[in-house]
Amino acid sequence: MKYSYTILYVPNVQEALDFYIKAFGFEQQMITPEGDYGELKTGDTKLAFINYELANSNLKDGFIPSKKEQKSFGIELAFITENIEADFQKALDAGATLAAPLAQKVWGQKIGYLRDNNGFLIELGSPMEH
Repeated sequence: MKYSYTILYVPNVQEALDFYIKAFGFEQQMITPEGDYGELKTGDTKLAFINYELANSNLKDGFIPSKKEQKSFGIELAFITENIEADFQKALDAGATLAAPLAQKVWGQKIGYLRDNNGFLIELGSPMEH
């Protein structure tokens, strides 16, 4: 067994890809010709996006979409960076919404929380100190 993808359901795949490219510096891996599915280059585990129409065709009972106006789901995407302050500000400048400011944690990491352009929760943290 291998963890392979996290797929976020979004209204517009290209807009989601563009946000993550601008906010976090990821590169686009691919997008389908129909624009209904796309991936970012994020290492071994892919971060991908699927539009609502395709998601609904896969799920008979539908799903609950993430919305910026509502509380975030009880799940987060976590990214680690060596340049926590600069990268946190870069994400805010790119349109991320502040969920919780950067704070030093007792275990040695500096962590802050943002929400992306579709309301998904993102943890941005420094590497774990040992």
